[in-house]
Amino acid sequence: MFTSLAGAIVGVVVALVLFTACGNASGGNAPATQAPPVALPSPTGYYVDPDSPAAQQQREWQAAGRTEDAAAIGRIASQPVPLWLTADTASVAAQAGGYADRAAAVGQKPLFVAYHIPNRDCGSFSSGGAADAADYAAWIRQVASALKGREATVVLEPDAVPHEVSGCVGDAASQRKTMLSDAISVLKAAGPVTVYLDAGNPGFVKDPAAIADALAASGIAQADGFSLNVANFWTTADNLTYGRAISDRLSGKHFIIDTSRNGNGPVAGDTIDGGPTFCNPPGRALGQEPTLSSGEDRVDAYLWVKRVGESDGACRPGELAAGTWSPTSAIELVDNGR
Repeated sequence: MFTSLAGAIVGVVVALVLFTACGNASGGNAPATQAPPVALPSPTGYYVDPDSPAAQQQREWQAAGRTEDAAAIGRIASQPVPLWLTADTASVAAQAGGYADRAAAVGQKPLFVAYHIPNRDCGSFSSGGAADAADYAAWIRQVASALKGREATVVLEPDAVPHEVSGCVGDAASQRKTMLSDAISVLKAAGPVTVYLDAGNPGFVKDPAAIADALAASGIAQADGFSLNVANFWTTADNLTYGRAISDRLSGKHFIIDTSRNGNGPVAGDTIDGGPTFCNPPGRALGQEPTLSSGEDRVDAYLWVKRVGESDGACRPGELAAGTWSPTSAIELVDNGR
């Protein structure tokens, strides 16, 4: 099945290339014919980017005759993954708007991760973010302006709420709660935007009551729900139990689960090969493919929120910076998930 799907995707791309070439061949001074946007089938209605790193890798391997590898990577290339919004305040509207435009051109809906909270990742491998609360308020308004009137889904600030509970933001926790509440309000006012405030994973803050209280203080009442397991590896079963325990304390709030890499579950312990087990652990596998029909109470979707095949960070010598595409890691996830 994967081989035929990959071949179909490559065939669409090749056909478009040939169409453009033929349009330019006959008339030396004729204007170039612009190829129409490529629309790849979407199992969820979310945008499947034909120029994602996985899609580009698939075309490269197909052209090089690596048909088996191209077919394997097609399992990733054929699925929707979000655009992680990390550009600065001056650039993020263009980043979000351009992606939303491409999705709209093929009749699909954009999926985003807003990831720019001050002291992001508490200085760890994905550190960065806005300079301060005022910068973040301006940033989220730029995002909202780009999405105004559009249908879109935003996963809001992975790990930001769990970091409130863990204490890594210290006295700034109350300010972070205000920032997140404001962000939800601003995004919801932009139009038909669905917002899921991130709640971490079952291995981070293990007390569902504590995370539910923090979500409540951070504006979850205004959001459509919360997200779990973003860029992590906990099994779907573990997330269902944890999510329902949180939801029970939040009047039945719905949630989504990132299943991008949880096929083999997490690695036991805190470290492996000198790096933390949450960062590029070996032996992981793809999980449940994206779907809006989970069949589970209060679970709106299983989604691949982490961009599959991209590094979690330089957590061991020789590993890539966070967000960098790694075809080796991508193939390992596919092979282990067969």
